[in-house]
Amino acid sequence: MNKNEFISRFHHARTIQPEMDYPLRTAGKPAAVLMPMLEKQGELSMLFTLRARHLKHHAGQVSFPGGKQEPSDENLLRTALRETHEEIGIHPQCIDVIGSLPRYRTVSRYEVIPYVGFVSMPLELTLDTNEVESVFEVPLSFLLDRNNHFIHWVKRKNAVQHPIYFIKWHEQVIWGATAAFVRVLSNHIAQDLSAQN
Repeated sequence: MNKNEFISRFHHARTIQPEMDYPLRTAGKPAAVLMPMLEKQGELSMLFTLRARHLKHHAGQVSFPGGKQEPSDENLLRTALRETHEEIGIHPQCIDVIGSLPRYRTVSRYEVIPYVGFVSMPLELTLDTNEVESVFEVPLSFLLDRNNHFIHWVKRKNAVQHPIYFIKWHEQVIWGATAAFVRVLSNHIAQDLSAQN
């Protein structure tokens, strides 16, 4: 699948079905991430970050660049682009945002909007080592294959079961909200593929 095919499939369905998230009783803190897409020789991949191990929250976890909305951010797209620039050095002008996925509420009380965007090549990164230890790419074909997705069900304080998603790529484990964003994208693209058959 190349970039044009992906964009066509992404926009084909009218609505994107969300995955089950954490049911917050009150409004969560607004946040956003960018799901950076890369195209190399007609093949697509997605870029992930490995958070620095000294961080207080989510240390050493796989994530997408992003964070909470700041007062200076006019909207959540700006939040995602600003955080991407700060964390891994990709300028907003180098990102072609094609859309967003549904809001996802987390147990840490954030309401996150994931944006999907293609990054101009060649890829030039400058990591903020205070936040990001490293980056890695995963082929989109692997991420979209739901046979590579695993779900572990847990019970929280309210005794209701909630899913935690996992995707293993070599030595890296993508899990939690980051894996949920990937799964929603996979569901959406697969929905379009099944509609064509």
